Amino acid sequence: MELTRDLLDAVCDIAVEAGQLTLPIYYSDFDVETKDDDSPLTQADLAAHRHIQAALTRLTPDTPQLSEEGAETPYAERRGWAEHWLVDPLDGTREFVNKNDQFTINIALIRDHVPVLGVVYAPVLDTLWFGAGALGAFCQTGDDAPRRIAVSTRADTPRVLVSRSHRGSEVDAVLARMPDYEPVTMGSSLKFCVIAEGRADFYPRLGPTSEWDTGAGDAVLRAAGGAITDLHGHALAYNDGDSILNPHFIAFGDTEHDWRAYLSD
Repeated sequence: MELTRDLLDAVCDIAVEAGQLTLPIYYSDFDVETKDDDSPLTQADLAAHRHIQAALTRLTPDTPQLSEEGAETPYAERRGWAEHWLVDPLDGTREFVNKNDQFTINIALIRDHVPVLGVVYAPVLDTLWFGAGALGAFCQTGDDAPRRIAVSTRADTPRVLVSRSHRGSEVDAVLARMPDYEPVTMGSSLKFCVIAEGRADFYPRLGPTSEWDTGAGDAVLRAAGGAITDLHGHALAYNDGDSILNPHFIAFGDTEHDWRAYLSD
């Protein structure tokens, strides 16, 4: 399918609609289930999943979907996909459960292993981040007009993102190698978005993530001029094997700065 602003706007609408479905649940006393991997699941995850699945099917009926809350699709089938929608209907379920407002709705279009379009919506903040390659990257809050965003090239005192829910000794070691930095605590895919906006510079993620955790934010960050790479400097590849787990990675704005230098002594 052609990457147009109309397509991007349509996906934004779907993300906002799904996000609005989560808010009545967020502000209620909701039940929390535990999935097989011990991660939490709420009624909001399922409500957003169902809406996004139906809406994307109406929008692009011939394009397959891979969602965290959908049925598992074996790689024998996925390997034939030239493009597909990659969805995390509620990223940051722990943030949702803890009611710190930092959860998002993530929708990405993957084409030939590359995230070419991404939409991230934070329902409580009523803020969208969206982008698609040459169309650029944008941020929109409420009914305000979308504004074009771009990464920062400031790297003298990097603003380093630290996950609210996942950190660990390996990330602490990276921080210890940095001569100076400003820590920024953030949850969910908001970390990619604030780098895309130029409000942060570097995010080392040295723990497990899945493709739906990164696809939408990766697309927005690429459209804003930044990058996500594995620890060898290669861009993340999507739907490139049986596993949907990502390698450890770093996300950053200034692509001229040697961020990998902080990964080892």
